[in-house]
Amino acid sequence: MSLLFDARHLTKRYGTQTVVDDLSFGIAPGECLGLIGPNGAGKTTTIRMCLGLTVPDAGQITALGLPMPAQAQAIKAQLGVVSQFDTLDPDFTCAENLLVFGRYFGLSAASLRQRIPGLLEFAALSHKAHARPGELSGGMRRRLSLARALVNDPQLLLLDEPTTGLDPQARHLMWERLQQLLQQGKSILLTTHFMDEAERLCHRLVVIDHGRKIAEGPPRALIAEHLEPEVVEVYGGSGQEAQALAQSPLAARASRVEVSGETAFFYTRHAAPLLAELAQHHHLRTLHRPANLEDLFLKLTGRQIREDG
Repeated sequence: MSLLFDARHLTKRYGTQTVVDDLSFGIAPGECLGLIGPNGAGKTTTIRMCLGLTVPDAGQITALGLPMPAQAQAIKAQLGVVSQFDTLDPDFTCAENLLVFGRYFGLSAASLRQRIPGLLEFAALSHKAHARPGELSGGMRRRLSLARALVNDPQLLLLDEPTTGLDPQARHLMWERLQQLLQQGKSILLTTHFMDEAERLCHRLVVIDHGRKIAEGPPRALIAEHLEPEVVEVYGGSGQEAQALAQSPLAARASRVEVSGETAFFYTRHAAPLLAELAQHHHLRTLHRPANLEDLFLKLTGRQIREDG
C-alpha cells in the first residue's frame, strides 16, 4: 500500500545536541499512527519538521506525494492541524472562526457557509454557533479546534496532544469524533501522553526516546512482544516496604519486579501463586490486571520523571 506520509531518516541537531536521530515512519491511508515518548524525546521537533516549520539536517519527508518543505504550501492545503495549545480567535464566534479560517485556504464564503453547519454538528456545537471561544468549556474548544482543522476537508490530520486538560467525558467524546474520521478514511498522526488514548485510537505506534525510534508496531503486538501478560500491583505500605517486597522471596514468583514510590509491580505469566502468597499479607492491597501500554512505555523509557525540554 502506498503511504500518504513518509518520513525517512530524519535528523535534527541544535549545536552539539542531536534532538531527532535517524527517525523513519510512514502513515497509510485511513491509518492512525501514534508518536509517543517522554518529555524531551524529540516529538515536538519531529512534528515541526512534518509541518515544514523546521528543516531537517538530514533525511526527507514526502506528504501526499509532495516533498516537504519544498512544497509546504501545497501540502498544508490538504492538511489539518490541531496544535497542543488553543489558537482560536477569541473575538469571533464559533461559526466565524470556521469561516475566517476557511478563507485562508481560498475557499469561498458561500461554500464555507454550506459546510459550517455540518462541521459544527460534527463537533456537537450546533447550539454554540454564535458563542465565542471564551464562553466554551475546554472540551468544546478542543472540538471547535478539530472542526476548524477539517474546514478544508484534509486527507491527513496532525493532532498534537488533542485531549490534554480535558475531563473524562470530554476526552471520550473527542475519541468518538476521531474514530468517526478514521472510519471516513482520514489519516491521523497523533502525539499523546495518554496511553489509553494511544491504545484506543492508534493502529500503530512509534515509540521514540532521545530522538531515536526504540519500538514500532500495533499496540497489542508491542505489549505481547515486550511484556509479561499479567501484572500484580502491590501497595499500601511505605516505599521501604515496597523495596523490601521486590527483594523478598515473593519476587521469585514473578519474571520481573519494579518499584515506583510505594508500589511494587510484579510482572508475571502466572499470577495465581503470587496472589495466594500475597493474601497472607493482610495490610497490603493488590491489583491484578493485564499488562497495558503504560507498562510498555515505562519499561522502554524508564520511570524517572523528566522535565520538559
